[in-house]
Amino acid sequence: MLEDKLLIWKIRSGDTAAMARVYEKYKNTLLKIASGLLNQNHIAEDVVHDIFVSLAKTHKKLRPEGNLKNYLAVCVANHARNMNKSGMRLESGNLDETELLVSDSPDPERWIIQSEELKNLNNALAQIPYSQREIIILHVHGSMKFKDIAKSQNTSINTVQSRYRYGLEKLRSLLNGEV
Repeated sequence: MLEDKLLIWKIRSGDTAAMARVYEKYKNTLLKIASGLLNQNHIAEDVVHDIFVSLAKTHKKLRPEGNLKNYLAVCVANHARNMNKSGMRLESGNLDETELLVSDSPDPERWIIQSEELKNLNNALAQIPYSQREIIILHVHGSMKFKDIAKSQNTSINTVQSRYRYGLEKLRSLLNGEV
């Protein structure tokens, strides 16, 4: 958190090395969020890059409330939401394009099982309502608290918790209790 405050100060003064540090520090988390919301990696990468380009253009105005990671996660979620509204993404991702997480395990059978589970989870996430998916992704991948999500969406914490719970119930039913 202290490092983020220093990075924000440096970014506002135009330090490109600080911008690069923020990118390296948060790009994987932001890509997970964007991929989960859009279900297509190439579009998710574009969203994350757009956020950082925008940040570079408006660096002097940077004044995030709370922590930097949450600020960037909300920016990614807002951009993804706008893309969904404008119809700029396909409804379901192409599984051939879905990047599979490589396991550290040397056991190829375990890696195949994990890859298949990831495909099933991504497909199920794509089938639940976007408002529920966004909250699940921000909470799980973005590590955001419900109160921060509620504040960013200008809604009550009860609504956020309900959407999270309904989204998980829907995922369980789609995955037949495998979650």
